[in-house]
Amino acid sequence: MERSLRAARGATYVYFVLCGTLMGAWVVHIPAIEDRVGISHATLGGLLVLLGLGAFIGMQAAGPLTDRLGARVVVPAGGVLCGATLVLPGLARDPWTLAGALLVFGFCNGCLDVSMNAHAVHVEKAYGRPVMSGFHATFSVGGVLAALLAAGAAGAGLDPAAGMAAMGAAGIAISLATARALLPATPAESPDPAPGAESPAPAGETGTAPAASRTAATTGRVWLLAVLALMVMLCEGAANDWSALHLKDVLGAPAGTAAFAYGTFAAAMTLGRLLADRFVARFGSQAILRHGAATAAVGITLVALGPWMWAAFTGWALFGLGLSGCVPQLFSAAGHADPAAAGANVSRVAGLGYVGMLAGPAVIGWLTHLVALNHAFVLLTLLCVTTAVGARVLRTDADPDPAPEGEMAAFAP
Repeated sequence: MERSLRAARGATYVYFVLCGTLMGAWVVHIPAIEDRVGISHATLGGLLVLLGLGAFIGMQAAGPLTDRLGARVVVPAGGVLCGATLVLPGLARDPWTLAGALLVFGFCNGCLDVSMNAHAVHVEKAYGRPVMSGFHATFSVGGVLAALLAAGAAGAGLDPAAGMAAMGAAGIAISLATARALLPATPAESPDPAPGAESPAPAGETGTAPAASRTAATTGRVWLLAVLALMVMLCEGAANDWSALHLKDVLGAPAGTAAFAYGTFAAAMTLGRLLADRFVARFGSQAILRHGAATAAVGITLVALGPWMWAAFTGWALFGLGLSGCVPQLFSAAGHADPAAAGANVSRVAGLGYVGMLAGPAVIGWLTHLVALNHAFVLLTLLCVTTAVGARVLRTDADPDPAPEGEMAAFAP
């Protein structure tokens, strides 16, 4: 394997860790910033919408830009901007400045997120085997790293703004130092013809209709992938905000025990993403999405209906494990649908998925006005089942045939 390709894969890991760390640096400082600005939880919730809005706009801007200029330009630029703007929320002194800071930081984070995912698609294509889930696993590692760094900064008595500025400066340096290892821009490629589709007509012959038909089919498929991403990431968002509250309010667990609900979900998701690429290589992305979503449906149903603590922890673990491989497959499928427009297509799927991530907590919160919290989780069951049924949109000729029953041998990573 070419040394440059291995370096590009390593650089992609670095940017995923970096993105997770910079976002995590904001998350772990939320309580301190909330106290400094003097706002309520409700006001903070409204301001977080601006973070999501900024990220969505950044994703839509960076996707086509990555296709045009190449990831070697846009990815490090996104990393530099994200690192430079991380300190802004730490400097805010009132709701208005915090609102502006979150909008700007969200925009820059969205640019980094989509451009690095588009580059990951090209790395995966060059490798000729699944590697996307591994990248997403390292994003979670970045969040853990941010928590450790923030704890160290707090122990040293650093002001949140100073800690965020230091982490942002390190992010800028890492972004610039890693840029050279990224893959250079490549000439635009045409999407592979759909099974049974006619080959492009030779020069001088009529070929506009088939080409337009393939383009329309690709666009429609990408939007189907985006809808599935919205449903899956809505489930993730709901777990992020409501898992601990479920154990505390529904099952009466102590606060310390309840916190392990989210930890169980996050650990299972990280483990699943570390292993998912091997299973995708063996069974295909469609099987991973279908069976993963089905597993998640079983897990969240156990959470919703189980009256015991062990059932809740088992359910959250299954929910995280089932969801773990879903989003990477959707992002990968969007990027591979048309290599010449990988950035734009990933931005559509990631953007709509991010809307779901933000909407998840709010939707569950609204449902709690009508039913008990655990019964509101039945909505997540329905979304997971719908995703499992819709997994056929991932089926391609490149997917391997299903493994013979009982065959689950180890295979190379």
